[in-house]
Amino acid sequence: FSWKRQEPRLLQASSSPFLGISSKRLGICGWILFLLSFLLMIITFPVSIWMCLKIIKEYERAVVFRLGRIQADKAKGPGLILVLPCIDVFVKVDLRTITCNIPPQEILTRDSVTTQVDGVVYYRIHSAVSAVANVNDVHQATFLLAQTTLRNVLGTQTLSQILAGREEIAHSIQTLLDDATELWGIRVARVEIKDVRIPVQLQRSMAAEAEATREARARVLAAEGEMNASKSLKSASMVLAESPIALQLRYLQTLTTVATEKNSTIVFPLPMNILEGIGGVSY
Repeated sequence: FSWKRQEPRLLQASSSPFLGISSKRLGICGWILFLLSFLLMIITFPVSIWMCLKIIKEYERAVVFRLGRIQADKAKGPGLILVLPCIDVFVKVDLRTITCNIPPQEILTRDSVTTQVDGVVYYRIHSAVSAVANVNDVHQATFLLAQTTLRNVLGTQTLSQILAGREEIAHSIQTLLDDATELWGIRVARVEIKDVRIPVQLQRSMAAEAEATREARARVLAAEGEMNASKSLKSASMVLAESPIALQLRYLQTLTTVATEKNSTIVFPLPMNILEGIGGVSY
């Protein structure tokens, strides 16, 4: 028990001032090789310093392997890092956002419609050590996983749901990708569905259906307009029936409207009751 409590002190006391490697992780043979490598760097100092110092850019991190083991739990950089000859190997990891273009995938929807859907995935590496140690090729693995997830998610949707709910589908794909790539050190920033392609024959069928729907709606609107117009005419006829002289005034108003537009021959309808009053002509 006391040995376990003193173990962290031993590791802290024996840590290297150069790269932070503990003696427990190196072992006796490792320390011997470490000393030989450090001695070789001192002997060839004027030349070796340019080979051992590496520059890591601001958007990069370096995962250093010493004798096949990762040198620290956290990647090195940015700035200058020291790499010992013969025993150290480092891998650079780019932390910038990467665009993954998903090629068109042929998908059979839930309502048995074959479509081609393509998209784009934006992701970045937030843990360089996990991206190097947990997966062989992190970019290829993310690319293939994005293709598979896109096909699986869209296969459970109908064509109308795919066309109308792209944002919800993209959000669900992003959630699935983010959960699956967490162990790889990947963080998915955004997923977008670019285009949904359907067969030409289906496009014609959908266009015919949409045209028939518009025509039916137009006929319904026209019928409603006729019904409203007939109701208005009925109300107007009831008003005119109460006052016979109002019909004559309506005639004169119509003639005035027609005369103001252009010169033309006007046929003036003359009620028979006027002739009866003027000439005493019976009906």
